[in-house]
Amino acid sequence: MFSALPERLLHNIRMMLTIGWILLIISLFYDPLSLALTDPNNTLSPLRLDANACIKVQGECLEEALYPIGARLFWATIVPASVFILLVFGHDCWRRICPLSFLSQLPAALGLQRRQKWSPSETGKRRHQPINIKKDAWLARNYLYLQFSLLYFGLCVRLLFVNSDRWALGSFLLATIAAAIAVGFLYGGKSWCNYVCPMAPVQRIYTGPRGLLTRPAHQEKHRISQSMCRTVEPTGQERSACVGCQTPCIDIDAERSYWETIEQPDRQLLYYGYPGLVFAFYVYYYVYAGNWDYYFLGAWTHEEHQLATLMHPGFYLMGTAIPIPKLVAVPLFLGLCTVISYVFGVRLEKAYKAHARRHNRGLSNQVIRHRMFTLFTFGVFNLFFVFGGRPMLGLLPLSLQHIFNAMVVLSSTLWLHRTWGRSPELYLREKLTVYLRNQLSRLEINISRFLGGCSLEDLSPSEVYVLAKVLPGFTREKRRQVYIGVMREALSEGHINGASSLEVLQNLRLQLEISDQEHQQLLTELGIENYELLQASKKVYSGAFI
Repeated sequence: MFSALPERLLHNIRMMLTIGWILLIISLFYDPLSLALTDPNNTLSPLRLDANACIKVQGECLEEALYPIGARLFWATIVPASVFILLVFGHDCWRRICPLSFLSQLPAALGLQRRQKWSPSETGKRRHQPINIKKDAWLARNYLYLQFSLLYFGLCVRLLFVNSDRWALGSFLLATIAAAIAVGFLYGGKSWCNYVCPMAPVQRIYTGPRGLLTRPAHQEKHRISQSMCRTVEPTGQERSACVGCQTPCIDIDAERSYWETIEQPDRQLLYYGYPGLVFAFYVYYYVYAGNWDYYFLGAWTHEEHQLATLMHPGFYLMGTAIPIPKLVAVPLFLGLCTVISYVFGVRLEKAYKAHARRHNRGLSNQVIRHRMFTLFTFGVFNLFFVFGGRPMLGLLPLSLQHIFNAMVVLSSTLWLHRTWGRSPELYLREKLTVYLRNQLSRLEINISRFLGGCSLEDLSPSEVYVLAKVLPGFTREKRRQVYIGVMREALSEGHINGASSLEVLQNLRLQLEISDQEHQQLLTELGIENYELLQASKKVYSGAFI
């Protein structure tokens, strides 16, 4: 959906959102205007304080005073809206509008990015190359652990220091911006987004293989897909600006990245640990204050002297304060719930695998894990919006709150339906269908007259396969020509290699009536004709193939 929007338009949107975000940060340090919105005498403002209200925190009424609304607007509106955008519009939308991603690209845009020494290019000329994180570096192997740790750390910092202290929040956001720009200066591409940003794990969870309205990259006709890096020529034409900072790249093909990394252990920590982290974060407001009013009425967004509470009791249960300092209680509670959630998810996945084996379901480990990830994502999205944004949503009429609740449930249910049936086999079949369409369209056969006014793009993958079998005038030589063309494209983009091609292309061979022996012969011929293709098929997919 958003991948088709012009880069210049998205650039302007990113710039406007960035300016708005910076103005919000400035308001955290100086904002004499929004104080009037919280004045108890301002009867027109839904944010006005109730002079007679008593919001209790550990048995005592919280002292409230007029406050600027910047922190409340950020935590209770902007952050929940970001999560909703991720699941509905997908990773490619968020990456193309994210202000932090935009700011991390400033050093490159201004020509200030650190670059490595001169090196010969493929054309024989010499040019400066941006520096990428090496694929065998610690960060390249452990970035998801780092990002999840930063997310955990950020939530602890939020509960302890920056929820309501506007100077602390402003300083925290400025430090985050500085870190993004620094990483953008040191490394090329979207290294900040891919390797460091604490929001990146959240993006991966809520988009899964694809967002609700995401256009699948593997079925795109255009070579610039989803949120991949791009630039605009003086002529107005867009071209790829990929520097291969990460492979497989989620910005080029999110679903391919999902399937190729799904069996890594860090994915288990992410998908199974995150729900516990979300649960602990919101429930902590209750176990700290002793009631839900503290959270749902938004008192935590303007609590006076938040930093002075660090050594206060961190838990208040059944009217009793537990003498564990808040400074210790917050990381302890969030960490414990995250570990419990992770262990529960791992054991549930093992039980599902055992059940599938006993009943001969024929499900691969990838599909079983995918379904578990999908269920956990569906659950944590709805759990998030039980709490997320409620201090602001609670100010709306009840009818609008019901409409929003319905939107959350409907969106997550449609996403669940769209995501549940995905599999790596289906993904690859759809990708091979694209190659097959390309080859069929190059034949000197008027295919449209056999399709009743439809085009090749209108046919489903199964229909394209059937067409390849029954198409009139489709001689044996043309079948071989189409088959070797599909094999060449699949090899060049790394979807198959010489060893896996026999199994992966089996269905296509049956439709084109190509024997296994002919396949081996064509593979040998293809390797002799273009040895680089077989070498490329041994490499991991990267932006170089786009």
